[in-house]
Amino acid sequence: MRAHVIAIANQKGGAGKTTLAMNMAAGLARRGRTLVIDADPQGTASQWAAQAPDGAPFPASVIRVGGALTRELERFRPDYGFILVDCPPAPAGETVRAVLIGADSLLVPVLPSPVDLWASLAMAKAVEDARLHNRSLRARLVLNQLEPRSALTRDVGQALSEMEMPALRSGLGRRAVFRASVLDGSSVYGQGGRGAAAVAEVEAIIEEVLAL
Repeated sequence: MRAHVIAIANQKGGAGKTTLAMNMAAGLARRGRTLVIDADPQGTASQWAAQAPDGAPFPASVIRVGGALTRELERFRPDYGFILVDCPPAPAGETVRAVLIGADSLLVPVLPSPVDLWASLAMAKAVEDARLHNRSLRARLVLNQLEPRSALTRDVGQALSEMEMPALRSGLGRRAVFRASVLDGSSVYGQGGRGAAAVAEVEAIIEEVLAL
């Protein structure tokens, strides 16, 4: 076994980095042993998992790692099917650079507005630098908090066309169930019928990433 490593990063806070990481981890845990490495100094992923009640732990392992990410990835990679790294918001930092060199895929969650998309341009430079050492790195934008039944505006479509990084066809909607799952230390998979639509979105993202 050698884990598929998925880095989740964005220089801009509030884009849904941890939401994407934790819900993908819950979905991937149904496919194989899954680890979340919480490399963000805020420790949101770790706090999220800590909310889980006794007897119903979060479905993926979650650990905090503050440095030496390259070494940690290699240490854990033989023991897991999937590793997701919730990166700190600093694309040019040593931590993100180390993760991208060791990752198979990079997902950059962004809000569907031109301003938020343009704020993510630095990630394209980080990918370009990482590919000097990791030519197989696959990088995609993931649109988050999409409004139900609404098409992307013309301005957002134009901004997407200007990005050097393509976007996944799948994205996450603006749904209260994503916020609710944080409070009980679970994921949308643990929310029963009210989480079904959100689960379908996460599953679509997972399948698209694994098929890249």
